[in-house]
Amino acid sequence: MKNQWWYDTLFAYIYAYFLICSTNQKGLIDMGKSLKGKELGKGISQRKEDGLYIARFTNRFGKRQVISDKTYNGVQKKMREAMLTDEKAINVVSSNMTLDEWFERWMNTCKNNCRNNTKDTYARHYKRVKDALGWRKLNKLNLVVMQDAINDLRTDNERKNSKKILVDMLEKAVATDLITKNVAKQITTEYTKEEQKPRRVLTVEETNIFLQEAKDSFYYNLFILALETGMRIGELTGLQWEDIDYKKKVLHVRHSMTYFSKNGKYTFELHPTKTNKGLRTIPLTAKAIEALRQQQFVKSSIVNKGKEAMDGFENLVFVTKNNRPTTQFLVTECIEGIMKKLHKNNPDLIFEKITPHCFRHTFATRWLEADVPLKTVSAMLGHSQLQLTTDLYMHVTHDSLFKGLEQFEKARQIG
Repeated sequence: MKNQWWYDTLFAYIYAYFLICSTNQKGLIDMGKSLKGKELGKGISQRKEDGLYIARFTNRFGKRQVISDKTYNGVQKKMREAMLTDEKAINVVSSNMTLDEWFERWMNTCKNNCRNNTKDTYARHYKRVKDALGWRKLNKLNLVVMQDAINDLRTDNERKNSKKILVDMLEKAVATDLITKNVAKQITTEYTKEEQKPRRVLTVEETNIFLQEAKDSFYYNLFILALETGMRIGELTGLQWEDIDYKKKVLHVRHSMTYFSKNGKYTFELHPTKTNKGLRTIPLTAKAIEALRQQQFVKSSIVNKGKEAMDGFENLVFVTKNNRPTTQFLVTECIEGIMKKLHKNNPDLIFEKITPHCFRHTFATRWLEADVPLKTVSAMLGHSQLQLTTDLYMHVTHDSLFKGLEQFEKARQIG
């Protein structure tokens, strides 16, 4: 037994020495002494008032960690475990860290593999509650203070987005043993209860009126392709000529263009689609092929004028007049100009505001009205679940109501 004790003690000293050497003495305080004057080793001391052994070291976050135990062997063991945990990068700053500190840790670790534009979105949602909650200690957060911060936001949509961030952050904090309960889950976001506006879908007549007015606009071919394929605006602006196969009459959706703030400067990035379902092949209608052929002339004209493309974006189908990647903002601006012209030429016409995403909803509605199977429409849209298609894109239009009436009348006559 004595030999075993000797071996265990020797191993403990060797292991502690190895850890200390591996960190080049970083973070350890000077060697302390016991109450009897015995050298205790780097970072360890004995308190006079109660004889408690104290170990201290500075972890990789620059925070001083303090460990205590009634026995020398006990504090040695705890310090070894804490330093090993720090060395393996599996610990956190401290149990007293603030929500701001945890947000940085959460972003750099839990969300490290996210796209830059996604990180930017997370930061914007967190920023809304940062002033009210960021300075608070994680272990002092409670439902009342969090609910107050959420209530102060402008809309229910902002509340929902900020709550999602808080729930995810605190869920990871629970898993890391920083807190014992995720109180953010109990936050109520329906505060003002704004009435949900129905999603805008163009009727067949409205589509024809808009396209007629848009015929001479710079993004006319983009509008046609959006209505004929149901592609998202990011997929359209990220479309490249090598994605188009005229021979097979298909288009391959491989990328999505993002435009976001990075280090205080706005930048473009081409990303693969978010899901495998988003990576898809879309059959092209004759109208879509014609629009793409026309866009080739538009692009050639821009290049022939000496407008050089940005590096990495030479083969984009849709660009600005200066051969730069285009954005949702510029496409929306073009639509608004068309709408102003439309209302000016037709003062009695009631034509509600539309956005680029309206074309996607219109595409889905036309296909469903044509009795195309739901699963096919969902695949065309690149949805990961059929439920998304039914919840977001199954619109009942004025035209479909009368089509249903005709079907009912025919069935009744046959009966």
